[in-house]
Amino acid sequence: MLLAEALAARGYKLTRPRRAVVKVIAAAGTTLTPAEIHAQAQAHYAQTGLVTVYRTLDLLAECGAVRKLHQPDGCHSYALASEGHAHHVICQGCNSVVEFDNCDIGALLTAVQRRTGYKISGHWLELFGLCPACKIATAR
Repeated sequence: MLLAEALAARGYKLTRPRRAVVKVIAAAGTTLTPAEIHAQAQAHYAQTGLVTVYRTLDLLAECGAVRKLHQPDGCHSYALASEGHAHHVICQGCNSVVEFDNCDIGALLTAVQRRTGYKISGHWLELFGLCPACKIATAR
């Protein structure tokens, strides 16, 4: 689903600032922080505010069009999402992100439920490392 369609399907208008945010995310091949999205969106529409970026990201995440990724430093970044349940491998060198959908942690979730008494309703799985290009660059 296109980002603009995700907003329209929920009844949100595609204002010029939102359109600028959508363009940045759609063109990105890596994860981006809200500040990075803001800076790049201003190149498309100078009046794009940081609050608009955060609100648009929240709407897009709610629609399932982008995924909010939790970084090791405690900050968040965002990336385009594919349909359905997915997880991510994030490069710590260039911030590229690859989605994968087979996490096969059913046994772990069952053990955690049994040990804690919680009923697990969902999970995130994000792995960090170096992509092949950064691994080669680091080895040099």
